[in-house]
Amino acid sequence: MTPASARPTSIDEYLDGLEDPARTLIARLRALVQEALPAATEAVKWGSPAHLHPSGTILLVYSAHKDHANFVVTPSTREAFDRELEGFATGKGRVALPYGQEIPEDLLRRMIAYRLREHAEQGVGWM
Repeated sequence: MTPASARPTSIDEYLDGLEDPARTLIARLRALVQEALPAATEAVKWGSPAHLHPSGTILLVYSAHKDHANFVVTPSTREAFDRELEGFATGKGRVALPYGQEIPEDLLRRMIAYRLREHAEQGVGWM
């Protein structure tokens, strides 16, 4: 991964700093998010890929780690899917996606749609 001292300025740079299996999983998450949020813009926040609503609010972030990738939404979005996330390590708004396991694409799409709705309809910002 890219050292903290050389933080990426784009998601392409972030991907360039990764090796497989992290690169493959992060690229898949990026494609999934781009498909689900075509109006969102990409940015790097806290050294990690983020997707922003046209208003500028962060909708979600993801990041590569040693044994997994984190997919991070708001705590309210993550909590809405708690039952379906059994078997995954979770945190405040985080879902850990272990390398070498199939990612739950349908579930992530529904979480992304929920996150977009909660921001658009209820004004839920970032953490």
